[in-house]
Formats: sequence, C-alpha cells, structure tokens
Amino acid sequence: MKIKSRWLAIFLTLGLVLAACSPSGGDDTTTTAADGGEATTTTSGDGGDATTTTEGEMMDDPAVDVGVDLEAGTITVGLLSDLTGPFGPLVAPFVTAHEVYWEEVNENGGINGLQVELEVRDTGYVVDNHVQLYEELKDQVVMFGHSTGSPHTVAISPQLAEDGILAIPLTWYSGWTDPALSSNVMHHGNPYCIESMNLISWITEQMPDISTVAIASFAGDYGQDSAAGAKLAAEALGLEVVYDAEGLVNAADEASLTEVANGIVAAAPDLVWLTANGTALGAIFGQALAAGFDSAVWSGAAPTFSPALIAPDAPLKDPIAASWYSGSYYEPWSGTSAGTEAAKASLLERRPDTTPLDFYMGGFVEAQMTHAALQAAYDAGDLTQAGVLAAGKAIENLDFDGLAPPETYVGDANTQLQRVIHIIQPDPEGLATGMSGGTQIVEANYTAQIAADFDFQSACYTLGS
Repeated sequence: MKIKSRWLAIFLTLGLVLAACSPSGGDDTTTTAADGGEATTTTSGDGGDATTTTEGEMMDDPAVDVGVDLEAGTITVGLLSDLTGPFGPLVAPFVTAHEVYWEEVNENGGINGLQVELEVRDTGYVVDNHVQLYEELKDQVVMFGHSTGSPHTVAISPQLAEDGILAIPLTWYSGWTDPALSSNVMHHGNPYCIESMNLISWITEQMPDISTVAIASFAGDYGQDSAAGAKLAAEALGLEVVYDAEGLVNAADEASLTEVANGIVAAAPDLVWLTANGTALGAIFGQALAAGFDSAVWSGAAPTFSPALIAPDAPLKDPIAASWYSGSYYEPWSGTSAGTEAAKASLLERRPDTTPLDFYMGGFVEAQMTHAALQAAYDAGDLTQAGVLAAGKAIENLDFDGLAPPETYVGDANTQLQRVIHIIQPDPEGLATGMSGGTQIVEANYTAQIAADFDFQSACYTLGS
C-alpha cells in the first residue's frame, strides 16, 4: 500500500475513534466506518440535528468561525516558529514535516474535503515577536499547530485561554502537564525533568560504579527544568552532586563556557549532566577533554546534542560518540516502526534531496496531533476555534503507530504525564552513510522506576523563579 493511502486510512479510522471522545450535550450522530464495519454513535458538540452518513455520503457542514472557509474549502492552521533564532536548525525541519504531512493529506481529500493551509511566522525566538505574531494570526487560524519556546508560549497562554484557541507547544517543559498552565495546549513527549530521571537512571543501571555527577545548564525553563530533574534523580539514586552550574551556561559567552568546563574538570565527576545546545556542548566538552578529563559519561536533554558534532570531519566526533547519551520521545530517523517508516517515505517522496535529521520526526508527531484535533472537531460538527480546542483536549488515546508513545489529554496530571522515552547514542557511521540522522536507539520505550513513581503536582521548575 502506498504511504499516502496509509495516512488517509489511519485518519479515517482515527476520526471515527476520536468522535467518541467529543464533548457531549447535543443530539446523536451516527457514522459508518469507511471499511463498511459497524456503525459508531457519537454526539454532536453543538446540539445540532442528527446526521446519518454511510460510505460515500457527506456529513452536514460543521459549525465554523475563524480559520475555516467552507465556501473556499480551507482550514487554516498557524505555526509560530523559531526559524532564525537559536533553535532554528531544530525548528525548520519541524516546519518542513508539517508542510509535507499536509501535502500528503490534502492530496487524499484533506479533512472531509477541506484543504489544510499553513500560516507560518518566524518569531526569531523573541518573546515580544511571538506575542505580536500571535495577535496577528489569532483572527486568521483555527488553531496553532506549534508554538516554539516555553517562555514564548507561556506569554500567550492567558490570551489563548481568553480567546479559546488550541496550541501545541514545541517545548518539553514540564509545566505543560500542569492544569494551571495547560488549559489550552496539547502537550507531547517526555518533559525535561522526567527525561533527566529516565536518562540518569538508565546510565547508572548500565554503569553501576557511577557515584558522582556534575550538573550544568542554560538558564530558564529548558535548562533548569532539566537540572531540577537531574537533582531529583541524583537524590533518589544516591549520587553526589560535586559541581552545580545550573543556569550558568551561556553559549554566546566564551568566559561562561570556560568557567563551566574548568568547574567540571576540577570536580572530576563520573557523570556530567549538561543541558544546553550543540555549540555549548562542543565548547565545554572540548575544553574538558583538552585538560585531560576523558573518563566521564556525558548526557543531557536531547536538543543539547547536534549531529554536526559527529560529522566525518568533526574534531570531537569519536570521543563524543563514545561518551554521550541522550533521549528522544519520538523515534529518530533510524527508527523502524510503521509510523516512522511512513513519515520518512512521505518526506523523501516530496523532498527527495532531504538530508536525514531526527527533528523531522517530531514535526510529523505535531502534524498528526493537529490532524487528530481537527478531525475530531469535524466529526463533532464543530470546527470553530472553541470546538477544535474542546475536541483536542478530549482525546483519550492518540496513537502514532510507533513514531512516538501514545498521548492522552484526559484525566489528572499524573495520568497525562508522558514517562516513556527512547535512550539514544550518537551514530557517526549512520550519519556518514545517510542511514540515520546522527543517532541510534540503544533502548526503546524505557521508563525508569523513579520516573514511573514520580508524583507530578506542578512544574519541576517555575518560569521566572
């Protein structure tokens, strides 16, 4: 079966399943499965007239307001993306994946005949820009398929709630599982602090002689949410924190990078937990190595590692490949699940010159989340902004066919919290041959005991603290 047929079949089925999770209060709507199976009864969210559909028949038009033009046959989705700021190399592949995904879906009928169009804005990773561009787009789009950055998405959260609009944050801040902050977002993936617990636990299971850890990070939600999880893991596992540089790493400040590298060397930990970006990792790791510090295991939140560090001519390729471990909540390019293979095939069909990158897979996850919310809203008869929000937040089990662990948006915070992760390691050979995006899975679908037992009450790190 061709991939484009696969996407359509998956979401025709998904739409029927999700309809059962739609808000109640209206009349019953009976739909018949596309394969001629048993009818499924759902409830219309707007209290409209009952509509019976059979294979080949159209449902009544859904209620619409902003971002959906039934006459033109379009649904418009916004993307608030950092394309030129510090996370541009990560975010650009996410956006490409969104574009490719919707090209595929639109070629096969879109959302019940409606074509999905994307309005992409470059925020440059500047909070004020993010807020301004949100204001520009909120009267043009039915939802935001992604919103780059935690402080940026937090800045628009009150307005999302006031306007009744759904957004998908491109950030793994633990606050997105906190009901006090997450009323209008669909979270996804292992939060930074849970990622820390999982990775440090796995590393110490594999290397039980590890007894000391150094912790260093960027300031802010990304670095300090991760550092908070690392400290919780260290306490639970009996590791001594011999150097604490939480919030002290600044990739644009050479003095900061040197100070942290010197601090790590002086402390001589068995494990270095560093959450930053590829620039900072290369500088700190390189300076520590030059000082003779070459015996530690290194790890940190996934975006810290950059495939550029293990390119064929990269000076740190071999030592980083030998000592670095990180995690990924979605399968990397080297993954082999049906969902990952489908995403790669679709991307290579439409962008044949694509260089393998793991980040594309995250974009396909976001696009599928967007699709699920839109399809559920259509099936509920309510494609208004409020209807899409209600439909997305009522999804009980969103399955990605192995591309990522299933997500749920119902129940309490502990029920919704994603605790599953893939443990990955650099793969220079796969990168050089084009068989991977620079990483390979060393253990799939891992959950540490301390992550499984963690009682989530609020974000591990509070923004602005």
